[in-house]
Amino acid sequence: MPGHYTVGLVAKGKADRVAVDAEDALIAALRVKAERPDATITYVRRQNRRGDARHPSHSLTGNRRQLFGQRVMPGRHFRRH
Repeated sequence: MPGHYTVGLVAKGKADRVAVDAEDALIAALRVKAERPDATITYVRRQNRRGDARHPSHSLTGNRRQLFGQRVMPGRHFRRH
């Protein structure tokens, strides 16, 4: 029975997290590593309904711009030029 996992990773100096459906945590980590071989896996955990609803991660093959339909900012605060 597949579960929902969140996989944390660092790729190109940027931290990110990805939602993956997998049978267990190891398979979830291996799926992310196969998709992004240059990434370092930092953690794998079961998805938390409350926390992940407030701060959703994106899917493994999804593009952040397509998911949110807008320009993605690295954080809430940004400098104006």
